[in-house]
Amino acid sequence: MGKQAGAHIVWDWNGTLFHDNDAIIGATNAAFVELGLEPITLERYRALYCVPVPKFYERLLGRLPTDTEWQVMDEVFHRYYAEHRVLCALTAGAAELLAGWRSAGRSQSLLSMYVHDELVPLVRGFGIEPYFLRVDGRTGPSGGSKAEHMVRHLETLTGVDAERTVVIGDAADDAVAALHVGARAVLYTGGSHSRASLEGVGVPVVDTLQEAVETAERLAA
Repeated sequence: MGKQAGAHIVWDWNGTLFHDNDAIIGATNAAFVELGLEPITLERYRALYCVPVPKFYERLLGRLPTDTEWQVMDEVFHRYYAEHRVLCALTAGAAELLAGWRSAGRSQSLLSMYVHDELVPLVRGFGIEPYFLRVDGRTGPSGGSKAEHMVRHLETLTGVDAERTVVIGDAADDAVAALHVGARAVLYTGGSHSRASLEGVGVPVVDTLQEAVETAERLAA
């Protein structure tokens, strides 16, 4: 098949379309208890968070967690998050933006580092799954980068041109993954990173998803 005429967006989920900051911070602090760490505020989390996640813990511990510590914290994090995500909602205006992008004849997909088997029913429960060509979550170990997942994701999307693809996410790693496949990126300040940390990546940084979509349209024109 030929390349699609319109722009394509690859959306991130956690902290971008899904406003789950409270559940993320609560899960992080539940994991910290296992190592005797003090609770972290949202502001400090957004200033220090990075991928791979063990490096984030290194910034707080002064050392990398051991394999055993990482496994325990990872299990506690995901158990807490699964219990508390039910209190979270889509980011304001997200569903309308998804509908509008599709109505304009453009395509979009979703790639998340959240575990695939839990992501799909969650997306489906919000009634937005039909807006996406594909919904992919993580299928391997947690804690890594999104770059290789992005390669596989785009390879499955028939007719989508990486040069006219824009990744919209809330983390520096979203931009790294986009550049890895030759796509563009727009980073949103409402999730896991502070504006200061996002601006160091060298891609457009915006404060609303509306701005993100408008920027994506320009970048892929």
